[in-house]
Amino acid sequence: MVFAVDDRGRRVYAARILGTIAVVVGLLVAVFGLVADDTPAEGYVVAGLLVITGLGLRLEAALVDRR
Repeated sequence: MVFAVDDRGRRVYAARILGTIAVVVGLLVAVFGLVADDTPAEGYVVAGLLVITGLGLRLEAALVDRR
């Protein structure tokens, strides 16, 4: 079966994937920073921003997908 994918569906899919990648990378940075024990505070700030951005992208994709 072939499904027709419109532009909005592609944007939702891309936002969902990018959000997931950002969340995973942010969490990995934070975990590796805790394990390495020599990560400066800026590393945790970047990790937090990645997680927040990823969550925002996934939330936006979910809201757009509802319509």
